[in-house]
Amino acid sequence: MLPLVALVGRPNVGKSTLFNALTRTRDALVHDQPGVTRDRHYGVCRLLPERPFALVDTGGIEGEGEDLAGATTRQARAAALEADLILFIVDGREGASGLDSEILAWLRRSGRAFRLVVNKTDGVDLQAALAEFARFGVEDVLPIAASHQRGIDDLLEVVAAGLPDAAAGEEPPDPQRMRLAFIGRPNVGKSTLVNRLLGEERVIASDVPGTTRDSISIDLDRDGRKYTLIDTAGIRKKGRVDEVVEKFSIIKTLQAIESCQVAVVLIDAGEGVTEQDATVLGHVLEAGRALVVAVNKWDGQSDYQRSQTMGLLDRKLAFVDWAERITISARHGSGLRELFQAIHRAHASATRAFSTSEVTRALEIAYEAFQPPVVRGHVAKLRFAHPGGENPPTFIVHGTRLKTLPVSYKRYLENFFRKRYKLVGTPVKFEFREGANPYEGRKNELTERQIKSRKRLMRHVKKR
Repeated sequence: MLPLVALVGRPNVGKSTLFNALTRTRDALVHDQPGVTRDRHYGVCRLLPERPFALVDTGGIEGEGEDLAGATTRQARAAALEADLILFIVDGREGASGLDSEILAWLRRSGRAFRLVVNKTDGVDLQAALAEFARFGVEDVLPIAASHQRGIDDLLEVVAAGLPDAAAGEEPPDPQRMRLAFIGRPNVGKSTLVNRLLGEERVIASDVPGTTRDSISIDLDRDGRKYTLIDTAGIRKKGRVDEVVEKFSIIKTLQAIESCQVAVVLIDAGEGVTEQDATVLGHVLEAGRALVVAVNKWDGQSDYQRSQTMGLLDRKLAFVDWAERITISARHGSGLRELFQAIHRAHASATRAFSTSEVTRALEIAYEAFQPPVVRGHVAKLRFAHPGGENPPTFIVHGTRLKTLPVSYKRYLENFFRKRYKLVGTPVKFEFREGANPYEGRKNELTERQIKSRKRLMRHVKKR
């Protein structure tokens, strides 16, 4: 395990900016609006080749209640207590505040090793900014400007000196770890489901829509299998997206869909399938990812409501009828075993390996059972096929006049292959390639003998 360094402080002091500077990424959302970061966000700093370390970005510490600010504070403190070293970030422009003093007192009571880092020192009197925090009684104070990469080298030296000596090397990424992205509209229970699977309040779950803003990746070992759970922000209609932060959150969600292997789309059983649910499913189809539809909040439905909901699902989800639908309750944990069984089936179908011979044989059987229609006097010829990739399963079909194939016949091939190989929970993609005509663009030049024969024929025709 890598040693862990936590970034803590009050809101809008530059923790996420420093996180991106140290990890050389843009994984953490950065905005002038306070309170953008809410959940713990992990990354790895490799700027010290011999001493890489894990880094956790936290939300601003500002409250103790049961509201969203209190939940963010609990997440930040949990991250600080599990860290080997804490970087206490303060704002050099605004100076010391009462909230900074409270955080400092808590850090001292916790007994954890920490360093005081004064951020945003660009464009200000450095000595005056440091003197402002002299009353904290901290021996070493590090001035930096994270947005301009100033002071990062000095900060890394201090971090390296404060890390435990017996730090093990970084574990290589496990290719066997399945990446699951939980997506859907705001407030359908994505964070609640992730917390239920982990058995702890790892991400903030609230009745307030839009609580989750970043895409949070968490490793999970369950029943001998390894997973990476990705909790994403809710996707709303474009017309209702007002904040710049929310627009970046949606971008992060789309990136999570692209990087995952199986997408779990959550639908609220009480609200049924909405237009926005169809939009979310469309994003998954465009990415070509394996899909499982989880109907959440099923425990609060009566028998009549359940029958109505299932009928609505059958009608509105007909365009993804190959995706399994599982009814669950994220709050109480019901249906989770069935959910993971469906996830495994979808993943197995999406990553199944095919041989050229079996794919070509399946194409021949499909062609003999139902041939393409005649289009402008011509019929498309399907000669052979071979696999073209996985996740989603891709089949490349070679032949002639393939541009005349109607959409209905392409859909027939997709359904035939899906039924023949029992592919569930994954889209099936076909690519049609025609062989190039070797004589296209070449002019047939006559030989001298052919020219003389043609002239004799023309003279004979004129005489008659």
